Amino acid sequence: MHETLAEELSSGANPIVPDSEADETASRRSRWRLMQHIVLRSPSRSAGAALALLALLIGLLGVWLAPDSPILADYTAILGAPSRAHLFGTDNIGRDVFSRVLNGAHISLEVAFVVVLVGAGIGTIIGLVAGYAGGLVDEILMRLTDIFLAFPALVVALAMASALGASITNVALSLMVVWWPYYARLIRGQVLGLREREYVEAARAVGAGHARVMLRHILPNSLTPLIVQMSLDVGFAILAVSSLSFIGLGAQPPTPEWGVMIADAQSYVRSAWWVATFPGLAITLTVIGFNLMADLLQDALDPRLRA
Repeated sequence: MHETLAEELSSGANPIVPDSEADETASRRSRWRLMQHIVLRSPSRSAGAALALLALLIGLLGVWLAPDSPILADYTAILGAPSRAHLFGTDNIGRDVFSRVLNGAHISLEVAFVVVLVGAGIGTIIGLVAGYAGGLVDEILMRLTDIFLAFPALVVALAMASALGASITNVALSLMVVWWPYYARLIRGQVLGLREREYVEAARAVGAGHARVMLRHILPNSLTPLIVQMSLDVGFAILAVSSLSFIGLGAQPPTPEWGVMIADAQSYVRSAWWVATFPGLAITLTVIGFNLMADLLQDALDPRLRA
């Protein structure tokens, strides 16, 4: 044993101090094995995440990938069935449905992300302050939250959009107003469980201010449920935007928004099924994709899987 140790020391190996490069390589391998484990454990969720990422890619590049104009009419190709020239067929004034679906992805995803980001931002601030401060501040902020939660969010958004006027911008503003209470409740619950932890007490003991404690010690440990909920809500926001556009309160024709496209196709859905089917399928697959991606993120960010 002593001879083996002497040989290791003479060869330059250090049996006590670990090699930093070896540690980094082992860490990368561990992360890769964790990713493989999560993917193999839930292939359906991984497929859903791939679907959501594909929707994001189409949302970013769809405007440039579209083979035809989503607005210009072609009266020589009215209600044409799917073909090589028009993969998804044409609508009642000859517009290419495939091009309109690609452009609609950009509109729907952009509005959904803005609604979710703004709603999550407002709700996180309110929930963080309420949970950390407690007492009267918590009581006031949570009763305000309860007032918003007392009414169905979509009904309130519908009423606000009607009052503001029909446009995609007013729909986004209306949804932002009703989206934040859920995040306020979520973050408050996380903060209540974290504010008495030892590391928070230690930060206070060394003189850290309230803002520093909230932003540097509590908020980072509340991000996992927040990220998962935001991923889930992107799909719900797309549904809400499309629903309001479908009833005429959101985007207006000839804007190639998915809800508008389905509304325009109502009168000839039996004779030209493709006009409503493909935007409806786009909504369905995108929402399913983001829902499954939220489940995958839940698994990936769960610290128990790293044990």
